[in-house]
Amino acid sequence: MTRYDAYDPFARIYNQHWGFFATKAYPILDHLVLRNLTPGSAVLDLCCGTGQLAAELSRLGYRTTGLDGSEQMIEIARQNAPDVEFVVQDARNIALPHRFSAVFSTFDSLNHVMSLVELEQVFQCVFTVLEDGGYFAFDLNMEEGYRSRWRGSFGYVEEDHVCVVRSSHDADEKTGRLDVTLFELKGSGWTRTDFPLTQRWYDEGEIRERLRKAGFEELRSVDGNEPIVEGSLHEGRMFFVARKP
Repeated sequence: MTRYDAYDPFARIYNQHWGFFATKAYPILDHLVLRNLTPGSAVLDLCCGTGQLAAELSRLGYRTTGLDGSEQMIEIARQNAPDVEFVVQDARNIALPHRFSAVFSTFDSLNHVMSLVELEQVFQCVFTVLEDGGYFAFDLNMEEGYRSRWRGSFGYVEEDHVCVVRSSHDADEKTGRLDVTLFELKGSGWTRTDFPLTQRWYDEGEIRERLRKAGFEELRSVDGNEPIVEGSLHEGRMFFVARKP
């Protein structure tokens, strides 16, 4: 299985412009899961990106591991959270010696899993690395999010880089696509990199069915209609919480 490394050329820019999401997600994770854990519990930040959430979890006393498929993202994560153990692995094929009280995956990371078969593989891997009674909490962009937000373009212009992102979605294929053009100042000249980032959305029923097939129970979903989520995240994002028996 090919490790998901699509964010490698994007890592530094992601860290600067998108790493903030952890500060938005943490209060929701605290409300849904963390307050149920004992102090010092072992937790896994799955698809951890550049490590901002892992850093916050570690700061608050959780024994934190971060996992991501991008070597470049992990390299920056180790700088952002030096007390956290980070590993480069694919979410569809986790092989860790530890067991965790909770696993988190945020900022629609699992939307990058492009088939239900592979999404179930992720769920099975998470189930395996959880302790009995452990929690799995993650968010996904739902169809509403793609219809309302994945269109048009936006960009960032800085002294040493320019990043332009063009977003689109295909309702028939249930996919979203970001076409990224990145200019970076390196030495005395500028370099250009173009790459796509693709996602797929799933129906809530499909997600719940795959969680049950993987063995999870006590399933709960939370969207922007609930106060803990409302106003703190993008429109069309839903959080799921499942528990290993």
